[in-house]
Amino acid sequence: MQRLRVLRAVAEHGSFNQAATALRLTPSAVSQHVAALERSLGAQVVTRSTRGVTLTRPGQIMVSAAESVAAELEHAKQQVDQLSTGRTQLTIATFTSGGRLLLPGALARLTTAHPDTVLHVRENEPEDSLPLVRQGAVDLALAYHFDGPLPGQQGQSLQWTALLEDPLHVVLPEGHPLAERDALDLAELAVEPWVLGCLKTEAYLRRYAERAGFDPEVRGTTTDYFFARSLVAAGMGISLIPSIALVPQVPGLRTVPIKPPVPTRHIGVATISRRRDHPRVTALIQALRDQAAALNEA
Repeated sequence: MQRLRVLRAVAEHGSFNQAATALRLTPSAVSQHVAALERSLGAQVVTRSTRGVTLTRPGQIMVSAAESVAAELEHAKQQVDQLSTGRTQLTIATFTSGGRLLLPGALARLTTAHPDTVLHVRENEPEDSLPLVRQGAVDLALAYHFDGPLPGQQGQSLQWTALLEDPLHVVLPEGHPLAERDALDLAELAVEPWVLGCLKTEAYLRRYAERAGFDPEVRGTTTDYFFARSLVAAGMGISLIPSIALVPQVPGLRTVPIKPPVPTRHIGVATISRRRDHPRVTALIQALRDQAAALNEA
């Protein structure tokens, strides 16, 4: 188990030195654990280069096994805790804007139906929360992805329950010449300065802007969509904001949809198969689906 734990850390951090720091070991000890694992398997699990450490195919198989074992051990620990306390522990990871809009109502519904449940909530972006799901450290994650697969899909596969399509909108000062338009093409915004509320939104904007034939001038990037909208209201630029992050309203702003193809976040719940069958997890997923359906109807 210790060798598998070390290999997981090497895979996560991409180097022996960083894995050693995370595990509070020396780089030499990390190297010895990996070498011992390779001897026991009779196969190379990592490839070392000047760019860092990458997993071989046998290494990928062993990391997947390590995640499964860690998840099983965590599940067993939770079962033992439940026997001793008589209460079910449930840990949920969530990104900020989705958690603020979807999670409180769903948690209230769960605790009403199952008052013996002890809930723990932690704030994580999907690239951090999804590995925690695979490892069994959290029971489920409220997460999102843009185009393409979920982030960090290596290792144990995740069960994904789609909840909500969350299109992004252009946010402009209300006096802007384009503020009264019914919809905008991104190409019409080529000369505008931008203020964004998320680093991933910036990467997404640049990808769509490249298709539209321009390189956006980003004057500010924050980690908070409300703050980004406040900067727009102050005249710093325009912004690209997901639908569910448009509340509460900020005075002095106008929101305009984007013409197709529309940049969209795909919001859902990630679990692993064993936890998905847990009655409390099933109940919370259904409560989140109901919350998402209510938003769609609003």
